[in-house]
Amino acid sequence: MSKEFEIAREFEVDATPEQVWDAFTAGTGGWLWPMEAPEPREGGTGPFGSTVTVWDPPHRYTNRVENVDGISEQTLNQLDYTVEPRDEGRRAWVRYVHSGIFVDDWDNQYDAAGRHTDFYLHTLRQYLTHFDGRPVAFVTFDGPDASKAADALTAVERALGLADDTAEGARGRVAGPGGRGLDAVVDFRNAYFVGLRTDRALIRFFGRNHWGHPVGVSVHDFAPDADAEANGTAWRGWLDGVFSRPRRPRP
Repeated sequence: MSKEFEIAREFEVDATPEQVWDAFTAGTGGWLWPMEAPEPREGGTGPFGSTVTVWDPPHRYTNRVENVDGISEQTLNQLDYTVEPRDEGRRAWVRYVHSGIFVDDWDNQYDAAGRHTDFYLHTLRQYLTHFDGRPVAFVTFDGPDASKAADALTAVERALGLADDTAEGARGRVAGPGGRGLDAVVDFRNAYFVGLRTDRALIRFFGRNHWGHPVGVSVHDFAPDADAEANGTAWRGWLDGVFSRPRRPRP
């Protein structure tokens, strides 16, 4: 049954309004995924065939689309971004509102959208704080069907070498592709997502198994020599390997 939804978040960030605006309109690959930049005017074309309904840089931007292309669960989607200066423009206050209509499975869709929103906006703040304005090589992919299992994200955490009590902010070595150790900060961790930050990349693990889908991985690599295809091959092989071997139950 179709039903409207709204997900609203507010936060402050150590970035100027102009930096936040650029992240929302041109630098989405650094924290979300690469999207076509909106046509800079009201009535212009936005991502995914949307229409720009508000355009007031660097303060307000809204896009709206009906009959969302390629998303059967949704018939209306609207994204609204409000940015205001703080500390004489050295910092910014942000209000982000995602609204629309989910067609079916409303509770599950709403739960997933809200939790993904929190993770994406956290990644935005990490990008603005550590990598703002740097070119990015981006790749994202889903794991095999076996990663739909209830304990799939737990298996990923074990393969990375994260202990049960490894908390956000912890710095150490994690086990990456090819048996390589990576120096990383666990910048985000809860029952649904894990975020790692290295000196060159943001690596994100999505526990979409909670909503009946495979685990997902995204890599935002900001190094000058970054190779999205090579990153995809390496991390996909790593993730496939996690689910190709027997998993021991957690003590």
